[in-house]
Amino acid sequence: MSRITGCFHRLQREGRCALIPFVTAGDPDLSVTLPLMHSLVAAGANIIELGVPFSDPMADGPVIQRANERALAKKVSLRKVLGLVEAFRANDVETPIVLMGYLNPIEVMGYDAFSDAASGVGVDGVITVDLPPEEASVFVQTVRNKGIDPIFLLAPTSDRARIAQICAIGSGFVYYVSLKGITGAAHLDAGSVARKVAEIREMTDIPVGVGFGIRSAESAATIGAISDAVVVGTALVQRVEALAQQWEAIPTEVSILISEMRGAMDRVRSAR
Repeated sequence: MSRITGCFHRLQREGRCALIPFVTAGDPDLSVTLPLMHSLVAAGANIIELGVPFSDPMADGPVIQRANERALAKKVSLRKVLGLVEAFRANDVETPIVLMGYLNPIEVMGYDAFSDAASGVGVDGVITVDLPPEEASVFVQTVRNKGIDPIFLLAPTSDRARIAQICAIGSGFVYYVSLKGITGAAHLDAGSVARKVAEIREMTDIPVGVGFGIRSAESAATIGAISDAVVVGTALVQRVEALAQQWEAIPTEVSILISEMRGAMDRVRSAR
């Protein structure tokens, strides 16, 4: 059983929803990301989604695009991100780590070399935003052979055939993108999210995580009541950006929102 699957099983027994914060590795500096990761876990995060900086993050809005630019300006590479995960594992062997990014850096390293290195440092899952399932079979088999979960995205426009295809090839959890558009978009419609999550659940036993458009404790609680995981990114990265000249404050200040979300999500679940 993977760390991700074990985490979801434990939370299910507890009647709780997973909280998954996203941060861009190396924003505003690689030395900040490690204490930030530990601070997020202490604040109630269950899984860490770690963005691998890329020069053309096409699925990301301007906030996360700027985070990528800041990290790349500090020469943060895929190999350095893997080194960061290794450093995190020195003090935390339980919290699952999911890398989120784009295929090009992995292809440059090579599927086998990436899978060996990622598994060796304790990566549990990988999201490659621009890798469609039709072209993913070799990559999926390679990472699975090393115990890493390949995680894929579903959109509001995904039909039942597409949902079945994604659920058949992915593992760990399914990432439902709650909005049409890029990260940081607004207009989250909880009713439509609930209907789509229910449709996905009809077709798979894999946990369903929901991301994009979750900005507050209230929205996290609302989505957490109808999903297996809440993914929050842009709202956190905005806080990092606001503190880009006050590095020492980032771990504490950014984790405040996660603590608020964790409390709100647990209160809604316990009230059922």
